[in-house]
Amino acid sequence: MKSTLLKLSIALAAATLFGGAAQAHDPAMNGKEARAILQALPLADVPNTKGLMATVTYAPGQASVPHRHPGSVFAYVLEGEVISKLDDGPEVTYKAGDSWVESPGMRHVVSRNASETKPAKLLVFLLLKDGAQLAEPIPK
Repeated sequence: MKSTLLKLSIALAAATLFGGAAQAHDPAMNGKEARAILQALPLADVPNTKGLMATVTYAPGQASVPHRHPGSVFAYVLEGEVISKLDDGPEVTYKAGDSWVESPGMRHVVSRNASETKPAKLLVFLLLKDGAQLAEPIPK
């Protein structure tokens, strides 16, 4: 019972942090990409850490605000193409089947759909310490 309650609490907290249930792109979302939590569970072999799996969907031409994550991020392009720029590296276009890794604290200065006509979708795995925010915007 305690384990089930813990899992449910973590899943609800992750959904709150990550923007809730999946939704289609809609201007009422304030330009934010659509996100859906698939799983959020504590890692038994890594104390005080949870693993989170989610999808991120960009509408045509849509971009994320520059941000950073406190934990490791593994991103895989499910469909479409995404342009990404980490720290001072070059902009890279990732196509369906491509992936990248972000180390904790890296600045994700560009993350956008490469197409003005087709959506793009990512599968993302994150490792987060208990109590850590999913992401924080980078001050200008």
